[in-house]
Amino acid sequence: MKNKIIITTGDVNGIGAEITLKALQNFVCKDFVLVSNSRVLKHYGMKNLPCEIVEIPFEGEIKEGKNTKDSGEFSFQALKKACELNPKAIVTAPVSKEALHLAGHNFSGQTEILEKFLSKNGQQAEMLFAARDFRVLLLTRHCALNDVKITKEIIINKILTLKKALGKENPHLAFCGLNPHAGENGVIGQEENKIIIPAIDELRKMGINANYPKPADTLFIQADELFRNGQKQPYDCYIAMYHDQGLIPMKLIGKDEAVNVTIGLDILRTSPAHGTAFDIAGKNIANPQSMISAIKYAIEN
Repeated sequence: MKNKIIITTGDVNGIGAEITLKALQNFVCKDFVLVSNSRVLKHYGMKNLPCEIVEIPFEGEIKEGKNTKDSGEFSFQALKKACELNPKAIVTAPVSKEALHLAGHNFSGQTEILEKFLSKNGQQAEMLFAARDFRVLLLTRHCALNDVKITKEIIINKILTLKKALGKENPHLAFCGLNPHAGENGVIGQEENKIIIPAIDELRKMGINANYPKPADTLFIQADELFRNGQKQPYDCYIAMYHDQGLIPMKLIGKDEAVNVTIGLDILRTSPAHGTAFDIAGKNIANPQSMISAIKYAIEN
């Protein structure tokens, strides 16, 4: 299925199937293959959907807004099947990490599952978020704040992966500082001086136009103003040290346009930049715009 885009519908008990069905109304369905379950799709409103469906068994009960072992197993098997089909790209609706764990699949997210099944020759999946030309790369992903560890090697390896994904010889990158005020030249932490700046110096020798770390609040205030005014971002990508440092501004600035993009593997994966929204599951009020953006990104890239 090399010319097809595979779409998984995520957690059975969340909004994944609903936003997928709503989003597909904006596209020509012949370009897609749904990896899902017909009973689940009908439950969430499918009538006549003129695209191929690869069936994943689901014999459990649909319990809207609940974490269940059955939904976690379904989510895992759907993503595994999507990887096996070797498509042009994969678009994934949100899954519940708790449900995955209930089913015995101890991954911290879909990115890690994709890496398990798609990685070749030591490839590592990285998490990039995009809304128009506003992009944020996470240097660390789903780990406790106390476990955030930044090394020179991590920075260099992830930025080289980003450079390849961007397709630019000399990308202009803005690094956020790890510490408040980017460390205040060592007054508030030594990571900037001892780890981040030396890594940037190495990257500059490789032809990458990377700025020395700046306070994240300063960087993202400017990004927000430019985005709202429809102006071009000054950087090809902002580099966040940890999950919330990058995701809070991305979701505030990019809102429904934000897309989660997995880079570093041979197959591109995109996803809405939101979760399962258990609180509104089954109410038919979920906004499909981020799913639409995720599908568009997969088509265009």
